[in-house]
Amino acid sequence: MPRFAANLSYMLQEVPMPDRFAAARELGFEAVECQLPYDHPADELAAACQDAKLQFVMFNAPPGDMEAGEYGISGLPGREGEFQDSIGQALEYSQALESRFIHVLAGIMPDGESRERCHEVYVENLKWAAKTCGEANVGVLIEPINTFERPGYLMSLTAEARDTLAGVGHPNLGIQFDFHNAQLMEGCLTRALEDTIGSINHMQIAGVPGRTPPDEGEMNYPYLFGAIDRLGYEGWVGCEYRPHGEHDGATKDSLGWAAEFGLG
Repeated sequence: MPRFAANLSYMLQEVPMPDRFAAARELGFEAVECQLPYDHPADELAAACQDAKLQFVMFNAPPGDMEAGEYGISGLPGREGEFQDSIGQALEYSQALESRFIHVLAGIMPDGESRERCHEVYVENLKWAAKTCGEANVGVLIEPINTFERPGYLMSLTAEARDTLAGVGHPNLGIQFDFHNAQLMEGCLTRALEDTIGSINHMQIAGVPGRTPPDEGEMNYPYLFGAIDRLGYEGWVGCEYRPHGEHDGATKDSLGWAAEFGLG
């Protein structure tokens, strides 16, 4: 049976961030993830997580200047020093939160830079990050992200992620398989899972279109959950979807699909 983690950047918007840990626990979750924890002191989040007796699974490394359109810097030529500093910051949070994984965003290719050059920088930065984070017992994740929502993103297909893993060649690097992104970019999700399962260290779910709750939209999640079990995946599955609204009880209302898993 899949094990689900609440994504605190999408779910439980009805309460402030530090309170989302206890709220997630009340809904039956035993683990959480988020995108960017850096607006809150690491020790504050760590205390809230520990008080709720939750496991913190993963979060993203700093993404660069999002207001300027950046979404990751690991594949951006000339930003190597900044990237290493960002991993240092992420490791500080990871150590405080006892998080197992850090997701390293590839980034949106800058104008004037070739895909080949960006990928070369990406691979070299990942080699450094995998080694550095491994020394701290923290795994590194990479995720193909769809180019409908992030035009120009460097890595958008599961095959590209597998090729990147091969190019890096470090055991501390794995794939974060997001069903929403994979459905938008390529479909054939069962085949993508079968081809990639040995390299997947984390998964995320959401409905398509709109990153809605997983019982809405065009995807058959009961079938996919069965495939996850059949393939022997034992990691966490992050619920990276948007409940409808931020009113009291919005997240609980979105968990009808999860009642059979003891959530809600």
